Amino acid sequence: MTPSALDANDTASARRELRRRKMTAFLFVAPLLLFLVFAFVAPIATMLVRSVYHPVVSELIPETLEALKDWDGEALPPAEARAVFAADLKRLAGERLSGKLAEEINRALPGSSSTIKASARKLGRMDDAELASAGGAILAAADAAWENPKIWSAIRDAGAAYTPDYYLTALDLEMADGGGVQPRDGAKIYVDLYTKTLRIALYITVLTLIGGYPLAYYLANAESKNANMLMVFVLLPFWTSLLVRTTSWIALLQTSGVVNSVLTGAGITRSPLEMLYTQFSTVLAMTHILMPFMILPLYSVMKGIDPSYMRAAMSMGSKPIPAFLKIYLPMTLPGLSAGVLLVFIISVGYYITPALVGGTDGQMISNIIAFHMQQSNNWELAAALGSLLLAMILVLYWVYDRFVGAGNIKLG
Repeated sequence: MTPSALDANDTASARRELRRRKMTAFLFVAPLLLFLVFAFVAPIATMLVRSVYHPVVSELIPETLEALKDWDGEALPPAEARAVFAADLKRLAGERLSGKLAEEINRALPGSSSTIKASARKLGRMDDAELASAGGAILAAADAAWENPKIWSAIRDAGAAYTPDYYLTALDLEMADGGGVQPRDGAKIYVDLYTKTLRIALYITVLTLIGGYPLAYYLANAESKNANMLMVFVLLPFWTSLLVRTTSWIALLQTSGVVNSVLTGAGITRSPLEMLYTQFSTVLAMTHILMPFMILPLYSVMKGIDPSYMRAAMSMGSKPIPAFLKIYLPMTLPGLSAGVLLVFIISVGYYITPALVGGTDGQMISNIIAFHMQQSNNWELAAALGSLLLAMILVLYWVYDRFVGAGNIKLG
């Protein structure tokens, strides 16, 4: 065998071996990739699509929407279009879906639900031929609201499969009659909730930093025996159920709880303080729960800092506080960055603790998202609120990376 043939065989064998190793590595990583796709990428993609895609009305009354496609929206729709809707409404009444249509249209035009339901009951007893010839007049006789172009505009607008309305609602905005966007009439709650959520998350982050930094410093510089014992108390929340930790705060902060009993028994207060179901109780309970997420990254960085740096700075004439600010604090930035980012992001999306101890005053945007998913069944608005929350976190992360640097994060 010639040297050139040997080289070609060796090259082919090396390539096969390289492909085999790549395939083996991929097979090891494949379960993790599948987990990320199904548990992370797919839910987020579904949420983003659901926030703008709502085909319910277009699937319930497709013929009516087709008949209203060329309507100018000023006067009443043509009699033929109203007759088509009357036939659709009778069909929905027979299929017991008129309530679903009423629910959808009522979101666009509050008060229209009763009109649609009552008309569906009356039209359910009509003949098809009668509806085809005089459906519009029959609707007007069933309810005078059908002579108002607004309800027909609401039906046509609700029939759009893709709509930005849920994002506008999540920002307390709405479409103006003449086009464009305007502030929504009525209560404006969502922007205030986002602001309150960020404020509460900031309070929690600052409090965990104030309490966690000195403790992490002590743990990193204490004797191994004492440090190990204290570390058990730091990790203890991870070994206790979140529900147990949260309900323990209810027992402490309620009107007849431990704290109020001590305060009134010691004569500090004459009557019990209202601490539970407030923003204060949300901040206090979440600070306790999230404290380990601040301590552990700080401890992992501080443990690797040589104490001789501070001694050298002070031996050269520096005071303790300036030496700490110029020498020690900058070296702890990787752990500080990780702790701040962890606590803040977790706080923004927290749900259980505000729901149990926060009451109305201490609830955050995550509680409203859960309300729309579990009680109002407005999944599209919940998806829009969740998408805006995700965008807000990404923007905050970008700002953090721009001014601090994500490369400074160190988890351990």
